[in-house]
Amino acid sequence: MTDRAPHPSAAGLAEPLRSRWSPSVYDDAHRLSSTEVETLLRAAQWAPSKGNTQPWAFFVCVPGTHQHDRLVATLSRGNAGWVPRASVVFVTTAQVRESDDPDAPSYSDHALYDVGQAAAHLTLQAGAMGLHAHQFAGFDHDALAEALRVPATHRVLTGIAVGVPGDPADVDERTAARDRRDRARRPLDEWVFGERFGDPFVPAPLADSGA
Repeated sequence: MTDRAPHPSAAGLAEPLRSRWSPSVYDDAHRLSSTEVETLLRAAQWAPSKGNTQPWAFFVCVPGTHQHDRLVATLSRGNAGWVPRASVVFVTTAQVRESDDPDAPSYSDHALYDVGQAAAHLTLQAGAMGLHAHQFAGFDHDALAEALRVPATHRVLTGIAVGVPGDPADVDERTAARDRRDRARRPLDEWVFGERFGDPFVPAPLADSGA
């Protein structure tokens, strides 16, 4: 397996940001206690949101439960080989409308942003607990929303698979290969701008203190 030491560009980050990565090979025998699952959800609970609206709802999909079976049935081909092996999968939804009325006003203009923060908090808490999280969106969102009876007020967004890394020999080559890919990120000058969109931000030189 590829060395998962922190990338040099992440060297200055705090843990667990520095060592975060998204495995695709999970130990399918590993399970989390109910206390561990609750702790992960508490991390999401305390994420910031607009006016403390907390416009999210999560499903907890543990292998062997009906909701896990329903999720697995909707997975894309690329995700069907690894997601079911995780210790638990959280399905995130955002409240996007105030009621089921088709003309109901939006619940919050920032709902999707806020759910993303809640998901990020859960992911980082997983890292602090010695776990790894892999977020994904490759599943039939409409089919899963119907199977889980998600109301029209909410929109199904993503899944978050959490667990511990497993043995690549236990999975198919396609899945194992995902964890051997080099990790890379777009350079800052491609997405950090200064005066105008597309103009890379250039930090001003530090003033000479005269020391």
